[in-house]
Amino acid sequence: MKIFQQALTLRAKRRGFHLITDDIEIALPQIEEIETGICQVFIQHTSASLTINENADPTVRMDFEMFFNKTVKENDPAYEHDYEGSDDMPAHLKSSILGSSVTIPIRDGRLALGTWQGVYLCEHRNNGGNRRLIVTAWGE
Repeated sequence: MKIFQQALTLRAKRRGFHLITDDIEIALPQIEEIETGICQVFIQHTSASLTINENADPTVRMDFEMFFNKTVKENDPAYEHDYEGSDDMPAHLKSSILGSSVTIPIRDGRLALGTWQGVYLCEHRNNGGNRRLIVTAWGE
């Protein structure tokens, strides 16, 4: 079995949903050495998240942002954790709803995503800064 791991730092992105599939593939080219395996991508932050969804139509990403902003509102006076800004607690909630990692099968040395699938960085803060990910792939 082969195991590869690489830290990946993504430059700060505006709030929203951003495709990062290419960044993952560039960060860990050793995926090509694995015929059958798994790739896990983990984000080391609590105010951004990862998900897999459509990679073709950018309106999907816009609708994701609209949905989460309507569902998890900012400036809720019931939040006690508010000293880091009005977008911080909602960012933690959105991150927990979506999750901190994605798992992708590897097949024939490539990420086995569906035709219209891509990995998103879900940036929930107005000024989230750089985001650190750990990409781990294992298999034979």
